[in-house]
Amino acid sequence: MQVPFYDIQAQYKDLASELDAVVHDVVSSGNYVLGPHNKAFEAAFAKLHKVKHAIAVHSGTDALRIMMDAAGIGRGDEVITTAFTFVASVETIVQTGATPVFVDIDPATFMLDGGKIEAAITSKTKAILPIHLFGQLFDVVGINEIAKKHGLIVLEDAAQAVEASHNGTPAGHFGISAGYSFYVTKNLGAAGDGGMITTNDDETNEVCRSIRVHGMGRERYYYDHLGYTGRLDEIQAAVLTVKMTKLGEWGAKKLVTAKKYFDELSGISDLVLPVTSQGNNHTYHQFTVKSTKRDALQEHLKGLGVPSMIYYPVPIHHHTPYAAFTPSWELPATEEVSKQCLSLPIHPHLTPEQVQHVCDSVKSFF
Repeated sequence: MQVPFYDIQAQYKDLASELDAVVHDVVSSGNYVLGPHNKAFEAAFAKLHKVKHAIAVHSGTDALRIMMDAAGIGRGDEVITTAFTFVASVETIVQTGATPVFVDIDPATFMLDGGKIEAAITSKTKAILPIHLFGQLFDVVGINEIAKKHGLIVLEDAAQAVEASHNGTPAGHFGISAGYSFYVTKNLGAAGDGGMITTNDDETNEVCRSIRVHGMGRERYYYDHLGYTGRLDEIQAAVLTVKMTKLGEWGAKKLVTAKKYFDELSGISDLVLPVTSQGNNHTYHQFTVKSTKRDALQEHLKGLGVPSMIYYPVPIHHHTPYAAFTPSWELPATEEVSKQCLSLPIHPHLTPEQVQHVCDSVKSFF
C-alpha cells in the first residue's frame, strides 16, 4: 500500500466546482490585484482568529518581513528566536540587519524554551520571535511575561498555526502582530504561495498595508515607508476563501487520525509521541514523533510505502549563511530533536486503511 504524505489533488476534488467557479470569476473580471476577494478573505480570516485587522500578503515570509519592518526592527537590534525552525523565521531577521539570537527549545514541544530566554537578553534585545510549531502555540503565557518584564516586542511566527489556540484564544493575540503562511501543504493552503498578517494595533495595520505596496500611503503614488511588492494575488485570495469553508471538516478528520496514532503507537519503547501543552489545542499541521533510531525507522517505512518527513534535520546556525550567528552557549535540545524527529503522514484525505497501514508499519519496525 502506498500512503501519500500530502494529497493536494484530493483537496481540489473536495471543492472542484466551487474552486473552478471562483477562479473563472477572477479571471473573467479582470480585477487581479487587491480586489473584492482579497477584502473578503481578510475579513473572514480576521473573524476566524477574532482579531481587528488581517492584511493579506504574498507569502508567509513576506508576512514576517513586513511585521519586522513595521515594528522598527533593524541594524543593531537583537531578536531572540529558535534555530529549530524553517529558515524564513531567521532569514527575515537577518534581512532587516538585525541579529538572530538562538535560544534552546523544550525537547517535548520542540518550541522556544521560555526558561532560557532571560539569560540571552542584552541591552540590544528588541524583540522575541517565538514559533508556533507543528499546529500548536508556543508558551504564550511565560514568554509574554518575560517580554513585558523587559519591555520587548513579541512577534508571532504563526505560519503553522491557523486555528490553533490557547484556552480558546487563537494565535494572533500574543504579540503585536502574527504572520501566517498559506503554502500549499499548510492546513489552509493556497494554489501556490500566500500569507497573512494579523494585528489588533491600528498603527501596525496601517504600516503593514503600506509596506506591502511599495510603502504607498493613503494616496496613490505617495510613499510613506520603504516597501516592496508583497500583495496577495486575487486568485489566491479567492481560492483560500473557498478552502476556509472546509477547515473545520478537514481539521476534524486530522484529529481522528491523530487519535488513531496515539491509540496504536503509545507505549512503544524509543518512540516519543507529540506532546500538547496545557491549555493548547493541537491542529496537527504535522504529527511529529521522536526516536533515537529515526533514520532506520524512516528507511523501514519507505520500504513499506509510508513516506515521512524530517522537520528540521539541521539547526539553522549549522547552515553556512547563518554560522556567524552561532551562540556562545550550547543548544542541546535543539541538537537532539533535529537528530530524532520524524513526521508521519497526517492529512484529511487519508483513508482508515492507510492510517492503519502507517500504524502497522511503525509497530513492525519496533
